[in-house]
Amino acid sequence: MNVGILAHLFGKMPYKQLAEEVGSSGFKHVQLALWKAVNDYDFSKPGLLNPGLASNIKEEFNKHGVSISILACYLHLYHRDKAILQENTARFKELIRYASLLGAPIVAAEVGKPTWEVNDEDWKTLIATIREIVEEGEKWGVFVGIEPANGHLIDTATSLKKMLDEINSSQLGVVLDPGNLLTAENFYQQEDVIEEAFRLLGNRIVACHAKDRILTENSIKTVPPGKGQMNYSLYLKLLEKYKPESIIIMEAAKSHEMAECKRFLESVL
Repeated sequence: MNVGILAHLFGKMPYKQLAEEVGSSGFKHVQLALWKAVNDYDFSKPGLLNPGLASNIKEEFNKHGVSISILACYLHLYHRDKAILQENTARFKELIRYASLLGAPIVAAEVGKPTWEVNDEDWKTLIATIREIVEEGEKWGVFVGIEPANGHLIDTATSLKKMLDEINSSQLGVVLDPGNLLTAENFYQQEDVIEEAFRLLGNRIVACHAKDRILTENSIKTVPPGKGQMNYSLYLKLLEKYKPESIIIMEAAKSHEMAECKRFLESVL
């Protein structure tokens, strides 16, 4: 298991500085969300990426011994404002087209939190959007990784399995983060939640995330890996069974916690 990290945990800065900071921290790969981690250019609209820029970003990270294992595109993918949805879809597809030049085999997403009461039309819109994005991934040989997360339209292993069944594509995969499946209500049944996730999604995992969770006074809190109550032994044992040597990206750690949390994850197996 090779532990990487969310690039934006280092802050938002020029990509050359970011690459140097990640490399000096001892991490060998990152999940890169361009508009959250890089401030040389405004990546909030599609159209800015080009072969020269993408190649230069990749080369700068490689120079410091770091690869980009995942590109992140955490945008709303069933928004009822059609102009916003069209732009979000275009941003996702642009990342897919440039993923190979950045060295990333995966573009990952959560699907978005609703701010309205969802209905069947929202699900149909989401499926249509993901299908369009996956078709782009098929053209370019890039995995689209969907991450189920509390509060999103895809919020459980079951709902993601439903999507996988509806969109029959080998380029559509799973980014699994058991911490995102835990709630105050199911926290003490977390082993069942984790086992169900692997049973339903394990053969489609393309990458995983690692944060920790702790339950305090009936509310759930996110903490760095090894600082909470999540059953990491079970999680990483099942990950090694289903997808050995998988990409795993560390979350939630501040700069002074990163080395300790990395050692924790590497020690579990």
